[in-house]
Amino acid sequence: MAGAKRSSQRPLLAFIGFFFAIFATGSSTAQVPLLMWSSDGLPPLASSSAGHITSKDQLTAYLTSAFGSGPKTVLLFLQDKLSKDDFTVFGGAFGNKQDSAFQNLEAALQSSSSSLTLPALEWSGSAAILALLQEELGVSPLLVDADTLSHLSINTSASNLLLINLPYCTGLQKSCKEVLHNNDEIIGKVLNIMKAKNVPYTAIYTGLQPSRVISETSVSEQPVGRSLLQLAVLDVKPPIMFNSSDGPCIMLWAQNLSISFSDTWIDLATQTPSLTGSLCNSSNALLVLSYASGITLRFAMSQRFYSVSARNWFTLDSVQLQSNGQTASFIGSRGIYAPAEYSFHCQSVNSFQDALLVPNNTNSNTTQWKLNFIDFQIQGFGLARGTDFSYASDCAGFFTPGIWMGLLTSLLMLYIFAYGLHMIMQLNTMDRFDDPKGPSISVPQTE
Repeated sequence: MAGAKRSSQRPLLAFIGFFFAIFATGSSTAQVPLLMWSSDGLPPLASSSAGHITSKDQLTAYLTSAFGSGPKTVLLFLQDKLSKDDFTVFGGAFGNKQDSAFQNLEAALQSSSSSLTLPALEWSGSAAILALLQEELGVSPLLVDADTLSHLSINTSASNLLLINLPYCTGLQKSCKEVLHNNDEIIGKVLNIMKAKNVPYTAIYTGLQPSRVISETSVSEQPVGRSLLQLAVLDVKPPIMFNSSDGPCIMLWAQNLSISFSDTWIDLATQTPSLTGSLCNSSNALLVLSYASGITLRFAMSQRFYSVSARNWFTLDSVQLQSNGQTASFIGSRGIYAPAEYSFHCQSVNSFQDALLVPNNTNSNTTQWKLNFIDFQIQGFGLARGTDFSYASDCAGFFTPGIWMGLLTSLLMLYIFAYGLHMIMQLNTMDRFDDPKGPSISVPQTE
């Protein structure tokens, strides 16, 4: 029976921790929790909304109604520091009920005739709660501990305010869990003494000050209703644009324009180039990017009509790199192309791995240079949208190797299934059987 009763008490402190967690939002005011229970009974308290902070005036009004009739004996367990997070972390709120640091407190709340839980009591000073109780009872507090209380004679015909000070962890010798567990043992001893003396009492457990003060945004300051979450606007650099007399005619954008000579990489996208020497017309376009570091990139494009598709297509014929009197040339017409009214986009354009820019073998300096353009997009014709790229033709095809492998594997499995089903349907059962009561079946054999 005792084991069943104790197991039924375990979820109570977990509920208290969960109850405190619900009330934890929406305040930047320092608060301390307050637990109150009595062997005689307490007046009911109207339920409050989540995030409500009990003010000093509200607590005063409640204590007046609780202590208004006859003398009372009040046990004030006043801990140096206390916050609702202590119950959440050390009170078994996350399933560690066997290791709860408040087992005696939980048992007292469970066995009392009535109890009161204030998750957030407005904290106005270290001596506020003690002064309030002293004013309500009209007596001075008597500092006691478990040993002195056992030898103390309590006069129940007058009000008594018994003060039991409890320490809090300082991080020097014992952990917070050990200190709170020792405090819980003291609470259990004091309550057992009061039961042995058969003295009715009202107990209060709270703190002199909060153990954790976390500044949070008030609920009243938050916008009411739902709001859409959006990503922060990134600072995207504008594309490189060459303008002719008729408006924009060449555009290029890349997150990185990296070149390498002897494995030393330089990102040209961080520099501002000069476009001197660029030109464009209805059939050819040349974008020249000259940098202050002495490096020059030339993108040569052309467009022509293809009768098979009955439309004009443009190609990036070559990319030429000049630096320190050396020239390297790369051919791009094999993999960089798009309809003339489109732009071309590719996540990675390089000259060394799955190369879309093929080194020109006729140039001996080309093998020493490497190009790597990340998130590359270019358009040399049909800029009908002004300063925006047209629809992009991406280098990633629809049927990737993974898609082809999946399709072929599926077709193979479907063929095996169809072949097996066909073989099962071709099975024939015997249509004649030997009757033991009749003549045996004779199967003539001819030579």
